[in-house]
Amino acid sequence: RSVYDDQPNAHQKFMEKLDACIRNHDREIEKMCNFHHQGFVDAITELLKVRADAEKLKVQVTDTNRRLQDAGKEVIAQTEEIIRCRVQQRNITTVVEKLQLCLPVLEMYSKLKEQMSVKRYYSALKTMEQLENLYLPRVSQYRFCQIMIENLPKLREEIKEISMSDLKDFLESIRKHSDRIGETAMKQAQQQKTFSTALQKQNNVNYGRNMHLGRNRILESKNEITLKRTFEDEDEHEEEVLTAQDLVDFSPVYRCLHIYSVLGDGEIFENYYRKQRRKQARLVLQPQSSMHETVEGYRRYFSQIVGFFVVEDHILHVTQGLVTRTYTDELWNMALSKIIAVLRTHSSYCNDPDLVLELKNLIVVFADTLQGYGFPVNRLFDLLFEIRDQYNETLLKKWSGLFRDIFEADNYSPIPVANEEEYRIVTSKFPFQDPELDKQSFPKKLPMSQSVPQIYMQVKEFIYASLKFSESLHRSSTEIDDMLRKSTNLLLTRTLSSCLQNLIKKPHIGLTELVQIIINTTHLEQACKYLEDFISNITNISQLTVHTARLYGLSTFKDARHAAEGEIYTKLNQKIDEFIQIADYDWTMSESDGRASGYLMDLINFLRSTFQVFTHLPGKVAQTACMSACQHLSMSLMQMLLDSELKQISMGAIQQFNLDVIQCELFASSEPVPGFQGDTLQLAFIDLRQSRPALPHPFMVWDWSTYLADYGQATSKYLRVNPSTALTLLEKMKDSSKKNNIFAQFRKNDRDKQKLIETVVKQLRSLVNGMSQHA
Repeated sequence: RSVYDDQPNAHQKFMEKLDACIRNHDREIEKMCNFHHQGFVDAITELLKVRADAEKLKVQVTDTNRRLQDAGKEVIAQTEEIIRCRVQQRNITTVVEKLQLCLPVLEMYSKLKEQMSVKRYYSALKTMEQLENLYLPRVSQYRFCQIMIENLPKLREEIKEISMSDLKDFLESIRKHSDRIGETAMKQAQQQKTFSTALQKQNNVNYGRNMHLGRNRILESKNEITLKRTFEDEDEHEEEVLTAQDLVDFSPVYRCLHIYSVLGDGEIFENYYRKQRRKQARLVLQPQSSMHETVEGYRRYFSQIVGFFVVEDHILHVTQGLVTRTYTDELWNMALSKIIAVLRTHSSYCNDPDLVLELKNLIVVFADTLQGYGFPVNRLFDLLFEIRDQYNETLLKKWSGLFRDIFEADNYSPIPVANEEEYRIVTSKFPFQDPELDKQSFPKKLPMSQSVPQIYMQVKEFIYASLKFSESLHRSSTEIDDMLRKSTNLLLTRTLSSCLQNLIKKPHIGLTELVQIIINTTHLEQACKYLEDFISNITNISQLTVHTARLYGLSTFKDARHAAEGEIYTKLNQKIDEFIQIADYDWTMSESDGRASGYLMDLINFLRSTFQVFTHLPGKVAQTACMSACQHLSMSLMQMLLDSELKQISMGAIQQFNLDVIQCELFASSEPVPGFQGDTLQLAFIDLRQSRPALPHPFMVWDWSTYLADYGQATSKYLRVNPSTALTLLEKMKDSSKKNNIFAQFRKNDRDKQKLIETVVKQLRSLVNGMSQHA
């Protein structure tokens, strides 16, 4: 501590004390060594003595060992021979024992190979199972057993691959044979339905015959024999018809299912099978783009689908778990939605009603077939109602063409009948009754033209065609009756009505043809009640039933008649306009010709001959046409006077125009169409008649003071004379007078008339201005 305390000379003192301590320890060590030295020397001496004895002992042992070895060589040789023999004996015994254990294993493995070679894979799996569980564990320590154990999984995989390959071949096979399977199934369903229908009819006949005894009992026995033969024929036919199992070998499915079940992969196999079948279902449900062109395309499509589900139904009933009812129902619902969508699309392309009808029959057989296998098909029958609308549309298009052809070929003249036979031929096609006509002798003419019985027969043919679609739809007679009436209403109100309207609007249809069209529609309208009776007889539904629809043909033919009447009015007016256009008035002529214009006389003669054709029309139609023509003629003559391009009118022109108006009035008073009361027809020219006082001529005295004084009063003599019209005419006359003023100024009478015209013009202008301000 003194060293660390840093005392003066502490280090030197410490070293001195340390040296003293070292010297003391050296002395103690030296004492200890001196004390043990003698014992060490004695021990060394004793070891030297022992070494000499050990050398001697070694020599003796070596010698003894040499002598012993020489003496035991023979014994050793004999002993080794004995040991070798005993080992061989033991080995032979062991080999025999092991061979007895291995031989069954080898035999089983050989059996396994043989089963593999003959494709008995299910038995091979059973053999593998015995090898693994019973034989191989006994000899598992041997190398060949290890090789076997290693090969068994490979053999299992090989069996799985082979069975899967067979399954793929099977799936390919049923894909190819689906259409044939479906075709066979659909034929069987159709034959079964036909047989059931025949059997039902036979039972109905037998029921009627059971009301009689005696001779009819023999007939009943004959019927029973016939029915029995029918059953036998049906049985024979069923034996001849191949089933799905006859057409396709299902053993690959069973084998593959058993193999995968044994291997514990049954679920994998089920999933694979269902997945592949779903893919095949999508392929089957995919139609060809040209399927809608022929019925064979639809038949092949339906056959493939039926074949697919017949196979699935067979698999459902002969296997456990591979296909379930839930799975098939789900698959069918998916397929049904796709089928309905495909049929909706492709049926919309069909323009041939015969093809649509065949499609309907195929759908019915298709639905009946799958319904027989337990699949719900209500949606298919609902689809048929949509296709029925499409069928009706195609029928309507077809019948539209037929109607057009009939109208084009018609001569629009009454049907001539030379004798009773021809008359019966016509009345057999069309329900025509006319007691007055029956009293007439042959030859005679029926009022309608040839198109009427043809149209009537075509409507009946349409009803038959529409009825064909309603068959086999599992609908009541009331529903069928309703469908027929609705489709017939569409034919009448849309197709026939459109054809009639287009016919009436055709430019080549003249007045004579239009008159005949009106007569034809009248007879067709009267025949509608016979069409209703015809439908009732087909469906056995009375017209007195509450829900029975009625035919709307009455409105159709009435509309056509109204259109024809309107077209008659239009064509008459057009013809009048044509005559008016050829009118060639000399508005500056000094004097009239003294007789009516030639164009007007031609027009009146045309109207007389035309109205004679109207004798077969209803009186109101002829009267309306006559009145319309006269009014149009009056308006056209008035417009001729008021034409803005006509700037002046001479006295002579006024006189000539007046003669034409008088001729028009004479025509109206001659009653060209009977039935007018009093002067009704002459009123069409009243505007012209009352305007004539405004037209000065030598034979009439001007009466302007009366007109101006009574204007606006109900009792006015010239109530229908418009001030604007009178003003326009007088201004044109005024201009004409001014043009001839050089010669008129020498005649006092002309100067007075000119002044009167100017005065009246001023008064009329004031009257017109006052009316406009008041308005």
